[in-house]
Amino acid sequence: MWPPIGTSLLLALLSSLPCTSASPSSYPQQNASQPIVKLDYGTFQGAVSSEYNLTYYRKIPFAASTAGKNRFRGPQPPLRITNGPYDTDQAFDMCPQRTVNGSEDCLYLGVYSRPWTKKEALRPVLLTFYGGGFIRGSATFSMPPSGYPVLDVSSQNDYVVVYSNYRTNVFGFLPGSAIAQHADVDLNPGLLDQQAALAWIQKYIHHFGGNKQNVTIWGQSAGGGSVVAQTIATGNRGKKLFTKAMASSPFWPKTYRYDSAWAEALYQQTLQDVGCTNATDEIQCLKSVDVQALRDSALALSTSQQYTTASFTYGPVIDDEFLTLPLSTVVARGKLNAPLVMTSYNLHEGENFIPPGFQQPTTSSHSFNSSTASFDAWLTGFLPDLSAEQLHSVKTMYPAIGSAEEITWNTTYVRAGMLYRDLVLACPSYWLSSTAEKGWLIEYTIAPAKHASDVQYWNTIGSIQTSDPGTYRAYAGAMASFVQTGDPNVHKVTDARVPGVPRVERGMQFLVTGEGVGRGGIGMLEARCAFWGGVAGSVPV
Repeated sequence: MWPPIGTSLLLALLSSLPCTSASPSSYPQQNASQPIVKLDYGTFQGAVSSEYNLTYYRKIPFAASTAGKNRFRGPQPPLRITNGPYDTDQAFDMCPQRTVNGSEDCLYLGVYSRPWTKKEALRPVLLTFYGGGFIRGSATFSMPPSGYPVLDVSSQNDYVVVYSNYRTNVFGFLPGSAIAQHADVDLNPGLLDQQAALAWIQKYIHHFGGNKQNVTIWGQSAGGGSVVAQTIATGNRGKKLFTKAMASSPFWPKTYRYDSAWAEALYQQTLQDVGCTNATDEIQCLKSVDVQALRDSALALSTSQQYTTASFTYGPVIDDEFLTLPLSTVVARGKLNAPLVMTSYNLHEGENFIPPGFQQPTTSSHSFNSSTASFDAWLTGFLPDLSAEQLHSVKTMYPAIGSAEEITWNTTYVRAGMLYRDLVLACPSYWLSSTAEKGWLIEYTIAPAKHASDVQYWNTIGSIQTSDPGTYRAYAGAMASFVQTGDPNVHKVTDARVPGVPRVERGMQFLVTGEGVGRGGIGMLEARCAFWGGVAGSVPV
């Protein structure tokens, strides 16, 4: 039996294979037309893009298949590859999704960077986690890869990028006391997959020109939420798996305990959906059922609480071993796993997650409309454990007609969107950056400023990088500088007339607006986030 989660699992992943030398001496020509890297569990052939000046390895296994006995377990060491060089220039399956997509043989990662030889210094490393609400997503990439605009914004920033898969929905986040008590499964295996990718970097990234002592983790949406999880996880404490954290619109929904009434109900419903309710060994039954049965259950359950208690149902839970404390508690205690943090959020992004019926005067199919009564009904369902007095405070803080830093509103739709944005996205951004030893905060306000509106500047190559080069260089340049140096301003791409990113401790944030970039105060945001932190006993954040 493999060791349980936590320190013993990480040590198993790091030490289960033979040790490697400090430099890849067996294959010195790292960046010929067919670069080859020899690791102790296989030899991996990469590829080169002359168009983008990149060396890349699109598919490298970092853990074993999660099928069969490994279903619901923390990641296990990858199998040894003995049949010659492994061609990494191929796509890989996403982990099982909620429909018919994905494969349980999915724990692969990709690596790309500018050409490097062993005579050159090792470079910073960026590990990226994908978004998808913790219910879907994939890390496979093609040319040009995701995130390339950030690397390409300036030649003075030169780092190695790693993209890794992790399990989502029921496969990555099935809670319940039965999971905690069974020796052959683990809670939060999706988060443990991410930790395994970090362990792989510590063991192998020098072969690709990366410096394991200079690692940044980054993600958007649930990828940003993954950054939150890894940055607050007790299971990462003191391991120095990364030194910098960058989260774009971190989606951090309510984090219940693994054995809460909510979690137990989700576990029991999953058993019922797949026919394991009366099994002698429920866990072994869950391991043996057809993968499609679990997909079907996940699809039915993932939106079952969309406008009430859990957004997309599945996500990280407090597990008492790896993720032992909620974000609010870690923030109150003031200790993160990364001393340097830069985060961002978007002006209207909460509107992506609230009932669309809030825009209409008549009741929608989701039983909501634009009335105050409808808002009150949603609020009670979304925050069911708040007292009447606390609910009154919420409605006072988010009145029917109100204003915040860069916004005013007089509609139920924007009002509810602001509330959701703050609790699930903006306050997690602020809490991380303000708790770090050094932190920076960015607000994206370019219309429509919805969730993921900002990715046009930094995720894929498009017209925006040439039609709005000033904002692109200021925004993506700050991100690249942070990855390279730990400070968004050290390798600032724009000239002195364009403001840099202020430290959040000064009560300021960096604004990305339709008129360019600038700076703004965060006093009102701080007050709202202080309220949410104060009621964290009734709202598990």
